[in-house]
Amino acid sequence: MGPTRYMFQALVGALITGVTLVVTITQLVLSQELGSLGSQRKRMSDSMSFRGDVEDIFESVSPPEPESFLRALIDNTSEKAKAFERAVDNHSNSELEENVTQLTDDITDNANVVTDELEGKNFGEYAVVKAALDYNYNWKIYQARRIRAQYDGDFSEEQRRALLELLNILSFYGPAREYIKNLYFQWELIDLSRNIIYTTIPALVVTGSMALYLRPTMFPGTTLGIGNLVWIVSIGVTAGLLPFLLLSTYILRLATIAQHTLAIGTFILRSSDRSSEIDWE
Repeated sequence: MGPTRYMFQALVGALITGVTLVVTITQLVLSQELGSLGSQRKRMSDSMSFRGDVEDIFESVSPPEPESFLRALIDNTSEKAKAFERAVDNHSNSELEENVTQLTDDITDNANVVTDELEGKNFGEYAVVKAALDYNYNWKIYQARRIRAQYDGDFSEEQRRALLELLNILSFYGPAREYIKNLYFQWELIDLSRNIIYTTIPALVVTGSMALYLRPTMFPGTTLGIGNLVWIVSIGVTAGLLPFLLLSTYILRLATIAQHTLAIGTFILRSSDRSSEIDWE
C-alpha cells in the first residue's frame, strides 16, 4: 500500500494548494469591487452616462437586466437598418440600394437569431454570453462604414443621418457586450471559488482518510469481479480529482469566451465573424 498512500498524500497537498489558488482568485475578483467613494461615484457616473447615450437613440428607458439590454440594443440595430433601407429606397444608384438591402438583411437575420437565443435566458447563464457572441457587430460596422466611404457623395442629409444612427447603435453594442462579459466572468469566478470550496472539503476528508487509515485488509472480497479495495481506491482518487475537473471546466469555458472577444470595434479575428453574403468590390 506504499504507492497508494503516497498518491493520496500527493492529492492532499495538491488540494490544499488548489484551495490557496481559489482564495487568490476570489481576492482578485473582489478587489475590483473595492474602492474609494470617488471611484465608486465615477463608476456610477460612467454607467449612467452610457445608458443616457443609448437611451437617446432608444427614445425610451433602457431595460435594467443585462440580457434584456442586449436584446434591446440588437432590436434597435435591426430597426435602424430598416430605417436606413427605407431612406435609400428608390435611390438613383441601384448598386447602393442593393448593398444597403444586403446589409439590412444580414443585420435583421442575425438579430432575429440572437434575440431568439436570448429569449427566456437570465444573466449568469452561459447561453446569454454565447448569444451575445453570435452577433457579429464588428463586421456590420465595417460594412456600414464601407458603404459610407463609397457612396457618401450620393447620400442626402436624411440618408446620411439614418446611416449615422445605425453606426452609433452598432458601436454601442461593443462596449455593452464587453461590460456584460466582464460581469459574467466575475460571476463565474465567484461561483468557481464557492464550488471549489464545496468539493475540496469532502475531497480532503476522503483523501486524508485514505492516506492515514487505508490498509490492504480493510476491504476483502470482490464486487462485480473486481476487488473491493480497487473500488475504494478508485472512489478516493475520483473524489480527490473532482475539484481539478471542476476548475478545468470553468477555465476552459472562460478562456474560450476570452479568445473569441479579444478584439473590440472593427477588428475581426475569426473568419466565422465575417458574412460572405455581403461582400463586394
